[in-house]
Amino acid sequence: MIGRLAFRSLTAHPVRSAVLSVGFGAGVAVMAILLGVAEVVLQQARSPQLVGGGDVVIQLGRDTPTSLLLSGTLQSDALRGRIRVASPTQGADLYLSNGDLRARVDGQGGIPSLERMLDDPETSDVEEWRDTPADARWTATSPAAALRQVDRFHPIPDAPAWADSWAEWLYFNGRAESARFYLTFLVGPANGPGTRSAGVRLQLERDGETETFGAGATTADAAVATAPDLTIGKSSVTLDGLTYRIHLDLQGQNGQAVRGDLTLQATPGKLVPPIEILGARGWRTGYVVPVMSGALGGTLQVSGARAAQLTLDGTGYHDHNWGFWKGVSWQWGQAQVHTGTPEALSVLYGRVFPPPDAADPDRVPGFVGVLGPDGPLGYATDVQISETNTPDGRPRTIEVAARGAALDATIRFDVASIVTNHMGSGPLNTGLDFLQLQGHYTVRGRAGSRVLDFTAPGAAETFRESRPEQ
Repeated sequence: MIGRLAFRSLTAHPVRSAVLSVGFGAGVAVMAILLGVAEVVLQQARSPQLVGGGDVVIQLGRDTPTSLLLSGTLQSDALRGRIRVASPTQGADLYLSNGDLRARVDGQGGIPSLERMLDDPETSDVEEWRDTPADARWTATSPAAALRQVDRFHPIPDAPAWADSWAEWLYFNGRAESARFYLTFLVGPANGPGTRSAGVRLQLERDGETETFGAGATTADAAVATAPDLTIGKSSVTLDGLTYRIHLDLQGQNGQAVRGDLTLQATPGKLVPPIEILGARGWRTGYVVPVMSGALGGTLQVSGARAAQLTLDGTGYHDHNWGFWKGVSWQWGQAQVHTGTPEALSVLYGRVFPPPDAADPDRVPGFVGVLGPDGPLGYATDVQISETNTPDGRPRTIEVAARGAALDATIRFDVASIVTNHMGSGPLNTGLDFLQLQGHYTVRGRAGSRVLDFTAPGAAETFRESRPEQ
């Protein structure tokens, strides 16, 4: 019936129908041409030849420092010898004024010396265009300087609703034949004019038992500003080039104490750059991994009932967290396999659950990243993390499914040991128990062109409803 009505309508006015058909067809054709031209123009606008030469154009977000790429990922062993020159450029909207007239123009800036090395035809012959001192800092930035930049501490944001829950910390973990450890250098909110509360906490696992050591102190804002060089009480962290040097002098229970020195070696390009999540009323949290997997060395001298000298030659990890932590929980885990070999891999996953009045926890994605010996292999934000419990409510297994253009993997973590931390006070007071887990990972899938099929020891973190301390 509908078809018959349409046919009669067209045949009743043949001239009008013919004109309409021609006009409609011309409109579709013009739209197709415009879309095709726009695609070509977009491709040409991104062409390396039109932005200063080179073989590859890499686009970064406004919050990602270009120096991190130039002196970090591009300095990995696989890429360093292939980089003739890399020239960062920055575009912006500019406005020309003439009396009451205004005109918007597109502006682009770069580094003169690097643009000339790329034979940029637009600026090569402009003698007045020379490097400024700020430009020179770009060209001279080293991997060590980039590492210090991403591991610096942050000023406390002006967010009164969350101010008393601000905390920032350097976290390290490591394993060797003699022991495993978790180590945190934490700085909390202001506790007076120009001062901050701070503390160091070491959890040492050996012979199937876990011992806790710590120290609290008040530190000045000026001292925090030099982080990652940070001294809290008698313990300290110092970044020396690409080497973290850690000195510990902490007290434990029953008269025990631990003293010693550790080193952790970073690798250019083998890091996870800063990630920050923002929420309502100024809420924010951030995370960076300066060392996904590095050589760990040093010794710890434990005194007291279980006195021992521990040699910690093995593998270490370091990350850095900052933000407002009231009502926040997370899931996190990492592992390394074949460290120091051409087959070396590092796997990292995580997800943050913000307080509901800051952001919708269900809409904050998870993250899984895989790094090889020369840098990132793949990542995904389409991530599902599920946990299976024992009858008493403790985690037994954690399963992670990650799907992305460069990563398709499943990760299973079998829990071997649990350290429970009762988060009852301070800026990290969540009302939950914070669980630090050790166990083994089984990883299957693909990262880029690399097949993933391995098992490895590793660590994980999660939360559970608080239980009374035993």
